[in-house]
Amino acid sequence: MPRKVANALTALTVKSAKPGRHADGGGLYLVVKDTGARSWIFRYMRNGKSHELGLGSATGADAVSLAAARDLATAIRLKIKAGVDPLQERREMAALAKSEAVTNATRRITFAEVAAEHIAAMESSWRNAKHRQQWVNTLDTYVLPFIGTIPVDEIKTADILNVLEPIWRTVPETASRIRGRIEVILNSAKARGLRGWENPAAWRGHLDNILPPRKRVSRGHHKAMDIDAVPIFVLRLRDMETIAAMALEFTILTAARTSEVINASWNEIDLEKAVWTVPASRMKAGKVHRIPLSSRAIDILQSASRLGGRNVFVSQRHRSLSAGAMSMLLRRSSIDATVHGFRSCFRDWAAERTDYSPEVTEMALAHTIQNKAEAAYRRGDLLEKRRPLMDDWAAFCGGGNRQE
Repeated sequence: MPRKVANALTALTVKSAKPGRHADGGGLYLVVKDTGARSWIFRYMRNGKSHELGLGSATGADAVSLAAARDLATAIRLKIKAGVDPLQERREMAALAKSEAVTNATRRITFAEVAAEHIAAMESSWRNAKHRQQWVNTLDTYVLPFIGTIPVDEIKTADILNVLEPIWRTVPETASRIRGRIEVILNSAKARGLRGWENPAAWRGHLDNILPPRKRVSRGHHKAMDIDAVPIFVLRLRDMETIAAMALEFTILTAARTSEVINASWNEIDLEKAVWTVPASRMKAGKVHRIPLSSRAIDILQSASRLGGRNVFVSQRHRSLSAGAMSMLLRRSSIDATVHGFRSCFRDWAAERTDYSPEVTEMALAHTIQNKAEAAYRRGDLLEKRRPLMDDWAAFCGGGNRQE
């Protein structure tokens, strides 16, 4: 029976041993590679199979000395005797350390960081820059001061209530939108593996048991002036000779929405063909909308072209016209109507004073066809049929091609 090796190595042989495997005894080996690299391993048998466990380098700044290697080997033998598999134990400890590292990294990700990443990821799918700004403004004003610095996986219902309760009754519509945005952001965090439990901002089955139902504001219809008052008002606009007045008259003549006009750029305008093409990205229905331009609308555009700038209607400092500029003009003129209300004026005028078909009028307003079967068959936009309609509307308003 071969003699068991015990403490066969010395400090000198650790430094001078040639390439190969050198036994110290009790399962401890010094492994020397051809490159001169030296390391310690512990070899043991378990379930009839041989296993090796690395114990560290035998050279260098972090070298494990011979004495330390023997101590490690002794500790491992005691574990094996107690029924512990040292290799499996090491794997479990490594997995635990990795899990803790992931957990610690996750805890450092705050709600504000997740919110910013969500906005950056989703803004390309939003209709316009205004929508993004609304998200940013509401979060900056109402949310981030309360929960912005909290790790996203630690946000609880109490934190959501700290945000919502102060504004739930005073600005209910804003509060409801904020709640929805928080819910979306937390859902995004959960989808990315940053949260592992239910959403504390969810309404149904959760916050609806804590907060009272939101009182919905009745908006009614957009106020519109009397049809016969429109030509008188248009003449007043021309006398004002301001950018907002020009933009508002153009809005009335084209029956367009405020956002479509203030964001109109020159690359959308074809003066030669007298057509304004609004891209789908800026339309409520998400479809390209072509608008035939009357001679008066062309006159307004030619005047606006002297202002310079990428957009059609810009201030003297070449800044885009604000969304509220036309509404402000109406208030200063003591007009009890809205900009959007002029679309109603156009629709009422077309129905009551002309013989144009409802389909042509609805197409001029860029309204979506609710009947899916009809929408499937209607491929065109009735542009040429809408051209005389817009000319007649401009003539009614006090400056156009004709009026029959």
